[in-house]
Formats: sequence, structure tokens, C-alpha cells
Amino acid sequence: MNPPAPENEGRVGRIADDLFRREGSRIVAMLAGQLGIQRLQLAEDVVQEALVRALQTWPYRGVPDNPAAWLMQTAKHLALDQLRREQRWYEKQDGIAAAHERWLSTEPADVRDDGTFDDDTLRMMFVCTHPQLSEEARIALALRTLCGFSPAEIASAFLTTEAAVSKRLVRARQRIRELELPFVVPESDELPLRLDGVMQTLYLMFNEGYKASSGGSLVREDLCREAIRLTSLLTHHPATRLQKVHALLALMLLNAARFSGRTDVSGNPLRLSEQDRSSWDRGLITEGIRQLGLAAAGDQLSEYHLEAGIAACHCTASSDEATDWPRILSLYDRLLEMTDSPVVALNRAVAVWKVNGAEAGLKSLAEIKSRGVLDSYHLFHVVRGTFEVELGRRDEALIHFRKAESLANLPSEREFIAARIRECGSAGV
Repeated sequence: MNPPAPENEGRVGRIADDLFRREGSRIVAMLAGQLGIQRLQLAEDVVQEALVRALQTWPYRGVPDNPAAWLMQTAKHLALDQLRREQRWYEKQDGIAAAHERWLSTEPADVRDDGTFDDDTLRMMFVCTHPQLSEEARIALALRTLCGFSPAEIASAFLTTEAAVSKRLVRARQRIRELELPFVVPESDELPLRLDGVMQTLYLMFNEGYKASSGGSLVREDLCREAIRLTSLLTHHPATRLQKVHALLALMLLNAARFSGRTDVSGNPLRLSEQDRSSWDRGLITEGIRQLGLAAAGDQLSEYHLEAGIAACHCTASSDEATDWPRILSLYDRLLEMTDSPVVALNRAVAVWKVNGAEAGLKSLAEIKSRGVLDSYHLFHVVRGTFEVELGRRDEALIHFRKAESLANLPSEREFIAARIRECGSAGV
């Protein structure tokens, strides 16, 4: 057999990588649903092995007509092989076959006859949020298994280390085995009890897509679309059609509306004041405002309400100068009282700067309670450098911009920061 041409290998690699990002987590969810949550590691392993086989065979045999089905079928056979070796395949074979049929089905459905969700990924998210697991373990497990996040991406979401996340995942899987947790989706009346963990997972999933922590692009629209799809399903179910869910969906839609304006033609990030607002998606903005209206139909107030309100201020302003920064600052004040998050405090400092100037912004940065956590966060140093520039302290600004450049993971972010460094240098000439 002749070796494949290098360009063919490259094309197949790109197809396989895109497929795995889009469909890998769904296949893991389907297999885990049939194997049992105790077999979560097996489900992940066979899907990874199926991808390896795709990379080995597709350059020679060509990409299948239905590559997602090929990946599912290969993973299923690998799982059956493992179960046969353990002499348990006869207990699971019918269930896995049923999952395969459901995968190939194109009939849409939101809610099953048993009152839970038809979507496997969403069902597994509720399974992962088992109350006998810690909150951080639940969310990390869901992000790793169902969203396909690497430990490094999860670490970025939690502002912690990759090693800490890896240990957290190991402990979560050990806990599942020790407790022999069954693969049981909660009854319809139990769904709200696990809803907060699912919403937090979807929120972090969207955020990773909105500002990727790794890879070659600032935005991963596939992750954002999937988070919006799953959150939308929550708004259709009577047990989870709550105001805070509408608020989360509003937040996602309003932020997604600005995708086309967030980067320049080279994929480098643009500051809000530099974005072409006419390129923003008015349809998504309209739907986001509608969802925010549904979220306001009651007395419930969540962090998602406040974040969606901030996003709405940006989306409805005709220009950067017309943005209602005092209202945004007020919303951040309430959000910080609710979450005490250092990232929220950092964003609030930007609002303080917009309302009261750079000196007040620097004071806000100094008052952040967990500021040490932000020292390894590149955007903290970008913000600090921006304030220093406005105050005419270019040497201080350069220190922080260079620190930010060393911490940034994406090439586009490093180029954005390099441009700030060049501006600082030219201003001093």
C-alpha cells in the first residue's frame, strides 16, 4: 500500500480534529449512558482510540460518508471488545446497539417519555452533577467528559493549575467507583436540584468558546453554539424552565451576537471601542433581549441576570461613547456582592475606569481581595497596563504589558499585547 500524500494526511487530520471537537463528547455521553457512569473512563478511552484509528486509516481509505457514525461504530466495537474480555458483553450489547440507533436517528426531540431530556449530553450533565460529588468535581468531570475540555482548559476556567485539575478528576472517578453511582438521570421533579451545576458547566463551556484558552483561534463558535443549544433545551423543559435559565440563555445570545466584530481580518482581538457595531447580529440581540424579558418575569435575581444586563448595555449602545457605563458599574457592584469573584472584580475595575478615570481604576485593582490569583492571568496585566498608559506612566505600563505577553496562550492575544507594547514605545519617542 502506497503511503498517503502529506497534504491528504493534513486534510484528514483537520477533518478528524474538527469532528472530535464537535461530536466526541456526544459519543462519550451515549456510551457512558449504556455502560454506566462507573465506566466513564472506558467510554473516554474507546472514543480516543477510535479517533486514533481514524487518523491511521482515513488517509489510505478516504473519509467515510458519515464520519460521525464511523467514529461511533468504531468506539462501540472497541467497548464491546473490552466488555467481552471481562465476560460482561452480553449484559450491555443490546443497550449499546440502541444508543447507536439513536445516534443515527435524525428525529428531533427535547423531552423523553419518562419526563427527562432526550439529548444524551444534557442527560449526562445531570448525571455528573450527583450530590455525592463535590461541586468542583461535578463541574470538572462534566467539562472533561462531556465538553471535551483538556485539564489545561479546565484549569483556565477555574484559575487554577493543570495538576490540581488532574487530581480533582482522578478523585471524582475514584469516588464514583467507591460509591458505585448508577447511571440514573434524576426524575423530572429532581432536575432543579442539580440544575445549578449543569448551568455552571454550560456557562464555562460558552466562556471557553467565547475566549478560548488554547488553540489557534480566539473564538470557538462550535462550543458556543453547543452551549446555546443545550441551554435552549433547558428552557423547553417544564422542570427547568426557570428565570435564571432564561437569563443564562440571554447572556449567551447577547455575547454571541458580537462574534463577527470581536476580531480583525487576521483573527486578532479588537477592543470594544474598535469594533464595527453594524456587524453585530441584530437577530441574536433581539432574541437575547426577549430571553432577558422572560428572565425578569418574577422576583428571582441570579448572577446570570446581572451578567446578561451588562451584555445588554453593550449590545444596545449605538457607540462606545454612548454606552451606559454608570449602569454597568452598578450591575458589577451587585454582581461582586453575589459572587466575590476576582474576575468579576477585574471587570468591575474596567467599569470604574470608564466612569471615574484610571486612578480610580488602579485603586479598584488594589482592592481586589484575591488579587494574587490574578497575577498569572494575562488580562489583569493588560488592564493594569492600560490604566498606567492613561496616567502617562509608560515604563510601568510596559512592565505589565510584557508580563501579559509572557502569560498569554493564544498567538492572537500575544499579537494584540505586542501592539500595545509598540504603542507604548512609539508614544515615548
